[in-house]
Amino acid sequence: MKALNPNSIAPPFARYSHGAAAAPGCQLIATSGQLGMTADGTVPEGAEAQAKICFANIDAVLAEAGAGREDVLRLNAYVTDRAHMAGYMAARDAWLANISPPPASTLVIVIGFTRPEFVVEIEATAAVRQTTDAVDPKNGSIEK
Repeated sequence: MKALNPNSIAPPFARYSHGAAAAPGCQLIATSGQLGMTADGTVPEGAEAQAKICFANIDAVLAEAGAGREDVLRLNAYVTDRAHMAGYMAARDAWLANISPPPASTLVIVIGFTRPEFVVEIEATAAVRQTTDAVDPKNGSIEK
């Protein structure tokens, strides 16, 4: 990924890039918005705890495509209150601690989600170099 931070605009004011360009020959991967719920249905209190689960879920989705957090071009995050921004940003910054450059990122405050206990939702767009493996056109599985 190439970070896009033009000198003609103000620099990012947190750990993100203004834009990100995928390398040639990459396949795009898009995750659905991930909520802070574990596989057993547990939803912890607080934006940081929920965001950590969202990011773990994103790691799992990316791994299914042979990708990782280092391949993320863009994060879109949604919180239900301005008070949840710090918790989300702490989890995001920890998730990206060893990633340079950081991806593009947007954070939006929304009125709510499908259940009131959810306070954060995160989606990711990634790009991973394509392999020479064959893709089954019927089910999309990768044949090695």
